[in-house]
Amino acid sequence: MVERDSRTPLYGIAVAAQLAGVPEATLRLFEAKGILTPSRSDGGTRRYSDDDVERLRRVTELRDEGINLVGVRRVLDLEDENAGLREELDEERGVAPAERQPSAGG
Repeated sequence: MVERDSRTPLYGIAVAAQLAGVPEATLRLFEAKGILTPSRSDGGTRRYSDDDVERLRRVTELRDEGINLVGVRRVLDLEDENAGLREELDEERGVAPAERQPSAGG
């Protein structure tokens, strides 16, 4: 069985909202604030991936901790940057993707 890429956009906004446990309007707000950028179908419909749903869950965690949306965006940007730097370092060290340690928070 072929493993699905977690970046593949699969879900419409209603399903993504249900999977993340947030209202659809919240997803639209996160998109407007630059916290989330879903893919779009040829017709312009939002499509969310498993990675997007995980990011939504992370946003919810951060908001539950009392961080406002500006702070959430900054935390996510830093986590993304950290993950990218870890990948670069692992590549330099010759570590295979399957051997990489998951980063905290993402």
